[in-house]
Amino acid sequence: MNHKYIYPACFYPEENGQYSVVFNDLGGIATYGNDLQDALNMAEDLLCTWILECKKDGEELPAPTDIRDVVTDCGKGFVSLVSADINAYILKNNKSVKKTLTIPFWLNELAEKSDVNYSQLLQSALKAHLHVAE
Repeated sequence: MNHKYIYPACFYPEENGQYSVVFNDLGGIATYGNDLQDALNMAEDLLCTWILECKKDGEELPAPTDIRDVVTDCGKGFVSLVSADINAYILKNNKSVKKTLTIPFWLNELAEKSDVNYSQLLQSALKAHLHVAE
């Protein structure tokens, strides 16, 4: 599974010093930042979130438009590439979620005798199964 993506985004400076950011390839989803650096950070966050939602829903991602073919509205603003490293985003936004599971009694007995850490084992198995890098 690919975990790095790059899409062009249109950055528009606002009169108050903020920047609006629009991803035309992604149905016009938009965000903004208090300054250019904040706008870029917000754009990366939005792109990662959008890609994860598409993947969760089983939707195919659109191909990114070549940056040379992207035109901003009324000639204002500029176009920049925004990258999304999904694995890095997931690790950065990692929080624990409690899960309940059921296993056969005999398997539980063997695991307890071997001092198995269920949480660690399940996380390792899920990462391997989903091809998510540590």
